[in-house]
Amino acid sequence: MRKVNRSAIVPYSAREMFVLVDDVEAYPEFLPWCNQAEVHNRTDESVEATLELHKGAVSNKFTTRNSRKEFNAIGLELIGGPFRHLDGGWQFKALGDDGCKVSLELEFEFESRLVDLMFGSFFEDICNSLVDAFTKRAETIFGPR
Repeated sequence: MRKVNRSAIVPYSAREMFVLVDDVEAYPEFLPWCNQAEVHNRTDESVEATLELHKGAVSNKFTTRNSRKEFNAIGLELIGGPFRHLDGGWQFKALGDDGCKVSLELEFEFESRLVDLMFGSFFEDICNSLVDAFTKRAETIFGPR
């Protein structure tokens, strides 16, 4: 099983960072490996969505239910896709008026060795780059600080 733990202190509020991560529909606009993001259901408590990731000519889809603790956390629960296991989520901790700490923790295991060979390192690289990608998105949307 692979594990990813990333965090950063950013000059944006927990609310701002939560809103960006929660805006699944916008992922293809700024995440180059994301072909498509489709939200199937959105409530105050959760979002169910499918992401299509691509690496070269090969693509893969997976669906998660993201539990929403508004402006504080987003938990990920696997519904379907090439994983045997996918679990984790985002935490947004306010640091006064100066910003927040953004943390991402994920554990994942693909359903087969073949899929792991094809996508394992790629998916791990994606996960390791997400905190930086959302920080850059915050700068684009909210301006540099």
